[in-house]
Amino acid sequence: MPSGHPDGRDSGGLREEIAAAAARLIAEHALDYATAKHKAAQALSAGNGRAVLPDNDDIDAALLEHLRLFDDDHDDRVRRRREVALELMDMLAEFEPMLTGAVWKGIVAEHAPIHLQAFSDSAKDLAIDLLNRNISYDAVTVPHLSGRGEAEALAFYWRDEPVILATYDRRELRSGKRRGNRAAERGSRGALIEKLRT
Repeated sequence: MPSGHPDGRDSGGLREEIAAAAARLIAEHALDYATAKHKAAQALSAGNGRAVLPDNDDIDAALLEHLRLFDDDHDDRVRRRREVALELMDMLAEFEPMLTGAVWKGIVAEHAPIHLQAFSDSAKDLAIDLLNRNISYDAVTVPHLSGRGEAEALAFYWRDEPVILATYDRRELRSGKRRGNRAAERGSRGALIEKLRT
């Protein structure tokens, strides 16, 4: 008899079910990964089975499969938002922007914004730069790139695409490069150009 869950479902299969359900919630309701994961687990009566919760890579795979099956605009959306991201990275070059999140990974649900990280000696410099370009924004927060705490960010639309621009001290760019695996979760302007060529 399969083990891993009281109702007899094998834990690997349940993990896949939760990942697929979470992917649907992300695609259809714009939930973040953590919220979608826990709502999916509760819906599948797996709220007590933390061991079977999928990780973000599992959800990425399920979300990509869901979008390829049910979202005819997905590939065009990925290219469009990457092109807009590149335009913003050129425009904000002095802040050494890095692209991260869904657009960098190429798994872009309809509501997924372009996530950029920008680095400066003062967060006010970036805000002033946007205002000088007549870009109005809302102040929000995002998880800090270190994985601890939150970072200030500016949310706005550019070329009709949603953008979240996180602001960091310039020293964070250097320390971020030393964090190993997390570096693969974002890319520079040059790396984005390579993605656009494929």
